[in-house]
Amino acid sequence: MLNRLNSAVDYIEAHLTDEELSPEMVAHHAGVSDYHLRTLFFYLAGMTLSQYIKNRRLSEANKELLQGEKVTDVAFKYGYQSLDGFTRAFKNWSGFLPSDVIRTGSSKYFPKLSFIITVKGGTAMEFRIVDMPAFNLVGVSKRVPMQFEGVNQEIVKLAESITEEQRQEMHALKNVEPYRVVNASYDADFKFLKEEGYLTHLIGVLTTEEEVSERLEKVPVAAHTWAVFPNEGPFPSTLQQTMASIYAEWLPSSDYEVIDAPTFSFTEMDKHKPDHAYSEIWIPVRKK
Repeated sequence: MLNRLNSAVDYIEAHLTDEELSPEMVAHHAGVSDYHLRTLFFYLAGMTLSQYIKNRRLSEANKELLQGEKVTDVAFKYGYQSLDGFTRAFKNWSGFLPSDVIRTGSSKYFPKLSFIITVKGGTAMEFRIVDMPAFNLVGVSKRVPMQFEGVNQEIVKLAESITEEQRQEMHALKNVEPYRVVNASYDADFKFLKEEGYLTHLIGVLTTEEEVSERLEKVPVAAHTWAVFPNEGPFPSTLQQTMASIYAEWLPSSDYEVIDAPTFSFTEMDKHKPDHAYSEIWIPVRKK
């Protein structure tokens, strides 16, 4: 997968001035699904694929302005339909105007990315592959900001909002592995080329039941394969570190690619060790 990622970056570099350049075209060239490339790129690079393309275009535009090219010519060369649109984008990216580059030599540079795997400690990741029939995620949900470290207070508020009636209904409905209350995530903004950084978070259960009261939301999930990653240690840091390792280390070197379906996890707190927990992360995948 690293070769495909670097091939995608090379393709972007060769087509920065193509107006029709898009993440879908990049994924097609790399020979992977659009969703897999965008998701992996986001977790490895810390930005969306579309944001990377934008940053590289503006960086090259800055370089050409330093070489004396006209602002209008540079704007249209890098896909902007108007001078005003280019000026706003350039100012937001760099903090100064394109005319400042010409007048004062102001400059900002965003380099081309290169992906490599760094082996840390030689620790193997434990995982298992589970084929799941179709099921429903049933529970309560809300849009929350994506957060990769610490406790997400919006998820805490969501958990605190669950009523006893909702809790009892979820308990009665759950009949699919892992037979626990899970935290599921889906519809992340970066998939849709947005930059707000929100996703839908659902606290609920997996069930094959179709009859659900109005107290709970029902999200149908098709039959898929899931890669399951158990982890144990301080919570939530161990869970979050495992999630990061899945995307940064396991997926790039595995025979699987992530698909557009909910990711979910469950956590069991240790009664004898404060802030210590056992968790499992379930990632929807398919064989390459």
